[in-house]
Amino acid sequence: MDARLNIFGNPLAGRLIRHINSAGKVLADSSLPATTQELVKIRASQINGCGLCLDMHTKDAAKAGETALRLNLVAVWREATVFTDAERAALELTEQGTRIADAAGGVTDEAWAEAAKYYDEEQLVALVGLIAVINTYNRLNVITRQAGGDYEPGMFG
Repeated sequence: MDARLNIFGNPLAGRLIRHINSAGKVLADSSLPATTQELVKIRASQINGCGLCLDMHTKDAAKAGETALRLNLVAVWREATVFTDAERAALELTEQGTRIADAAGGVTDEAWAEAAKYYDEEQLVALVGLIAVINTYNRLNVITRQAGGDYEPGMFG
């Protein structure tokens, strides 16, 4: 698969990505647990079919100590016993926020209430922002056919 654009070599794309990265840094530095952040990025990337983001975030999560078992079960989190109730709430919000165009009413009140049981206001802002940012990255990469497989942890930062 060949990329349609060299988004890593194009000056305009570089400026755009720097701004998105800045938003991502604000979210990464929030009080939302780092493990939850990686699970959210992985699940949205699975739904969107973003190979580059899946490559990056599964490797980053593994390097940070995430287990292979949990990484392998993110796609079927509802049927897995290895996720906390808080992580499940974040993954449900991620799925509904990622599939927003498919849902007649967007994110349900139930999904929001469940997330609000486990995360304070700052963490909810970070969770919503993270869902938005990873979906932006996914769309950039999928539209331009950026391939996964060659990422090495830390190579982008």
